[in-house]
Amino acid sequence: MICLILGGGAGSRLFPLTEKRSKPAVPIGGKYRLIDIPISNCINSGVKRMFVLTQYNSASLNAHIKNSYNFDIFTRGFVDLLAAEQTPGNVEWFQGTADAVRQSRQHFERHDYDYVLILSGDQLYQMDFEKMAQYHIQQKADITIACLPVDARDATGFGIMKVDEKGNIPRFIEKPKADLLPNWVSEVGAAHKKRGKEYMASMGIYIFNRNAMRELFDQHPEATDFGKEIIPIAIESGRKVSGYQYDGYWTDIGTIRSFFEANIELTDHIPPFNLFDNGRQIYTRGRMLPPAKFYGGTQVNRALIAEGSIIHARLIESSVIGLRSRLGDNSVIKDAIVMGNDYYQTLQEIATHPDDIPMGVGHYSHIEHAILDKDCRIGNNVVIKGGDHLPDVDTEAFCIRDGIVVVKKGAVIPEGTRIM
Repeated sequence: MICLILGGGAGSRLFPLTEKRSKPAVPIGGKYRLIDIPISNCINSGVKRMFVLTQYNSASLNAHIKNSYNFDIFTRGFVDLLAAEQTPGNVEWFQGTADAVRQSRQHFERHDYDYVLILSGDQLYQMDFEKMAQYHIQQKADITIACLPVDARDATGFGIMKVDEKGNIPRFIEKPKADLLPNWVSEVGAAHKKRGKEYMASMGIYIFNRNAMRELFDQHPEATDFGKEIIPIAIESGRKVSGYQYDGYWTDIGTIRSFFEANIELTDHIPPFNLFDNGRQIYTRGRMLPPAKFYGGTQVNRALIAEGSIIHARLIESSVIGLRSRLGDNSVIKDAIVMGNDYYQTLQEIATHPDDIPMGVGHYSHIEHAILDKDCRIGNNVVIKGGDHLPDVDTEAFCIRDGIVVVKKGAVIPEGTRIM
């Protein structure tokens, strides 16, 4: 098996976090990036040959992969980047998920494989792909789609499939309207049925037989998307398409709200996504950073704090604090994400420019229900408090989305500012 991880498009719903980076390159959990999740799932499942298909704002993603994933010569494993490119036969950018794979065929077809695993680069989950592959082989399927039981409220936002008692998919519809849902109920367990989760949603995770993919692409060169075109075409043409039900935690990081909630959930006593699992490790770039350092009796409750941080805060609660973060005297970080800094600002630099606001959060500042992107400079006595009462706003330094204040990467918030 080889794996193709789709790098995603513009990610406009995650703006401004995607203003200068692609969705898979967005930091998560204090020290990781979203792309680390599918790559780690592959490594933990024994899938060691991966291609990451990139196009939009890909520089930081490319650098992260290059600096993070280097296999030894005996494993024959790799994580290779396949960027959108113009060729004599094609001058177009990737037009969709299927088109990205089709345009990249010349690079991965020379490898020896029987099955292709296709993943998204912006989802949070822990899944054993070996079990899914075994199911695919047992079903003698041409295509297997990982699916998740959802309720009627969520069903309209997914590709929904009808799964019969044998695990086959006779019908598939992309984002059905609410009045169509009664016709799309599938067989699910008693626990899911009790919670109203009777609809099988596509997770955007596919296994294709090599020949099935090749024939579908050759016979339907106009099809550009898996969910909207390739999967329905495969079903209608009589190919065997199976549904693999997944019962674990999975979330699509598609909006600022979902990104914020997924991060804050990591601070729970027993989080739904477990970073502390001996058998399902999350891999990322290894950095030679010192441990986090605390001064002044900081009170910490339910927090993830990454290495290299220097903390003078009075309170950190229900928050994720990223690499090299600097939190000033008596600051309060509550229900917030601080992504940290890409480098250390030296004491000499701070002394040389005394009128500039240093990187990090200033003294006596209060940050709540907010996201501070990397390299922010928050002055002293700043109050940033998000909430549902705040309307969506776009400014040069920050945005507000769904009541969450997002301070842009490298932005400067002057002393005494109030955003609340």
